[in-house]
Amino acid sequence: MPARLLRIAFWAALLFALVMALLPKPPQIPGSPSDKLQHIAAFAVLSALAAAAYRSTPLLRLGILLSLFGAAIELLQLIPPLHRDGNLLDWLADSASITAVLALAALARKQGWTARF
Repeated sequence: MPARLLRIAFWAALLFALVMALLPKPPQIPGSPSDKLQHIAAFAVLSALAAAAYRSTPLLRLGILLSLFGAAIELLQLIPPLHRDGNLLDWLADSASITAVLALAALARKQGWTARF
């Protein structure tokens, strides 16, 4: 897949994650997965898209930026009119997911599978 399409997909997913995180009453997901599972899934997708879309960017930089994005969401959720709750454990789940996916991307890059990561 061309890098341009992957970048569009990454930014669309990032915007979607931000909007869903800041909606006062986000829609219910079928099966009602736990909040932590939703965080893990969202940041796994964002990490995989970032690694694929920005192949020349060091993975550590991507990881730091994605983790800061997760922290920013949790801080924004502390704004009272949003009726959301910022949570340190949510940010830790985000960061753990980012770390796991980018570790796999690092392995893929090391093995020469750079066409995808």
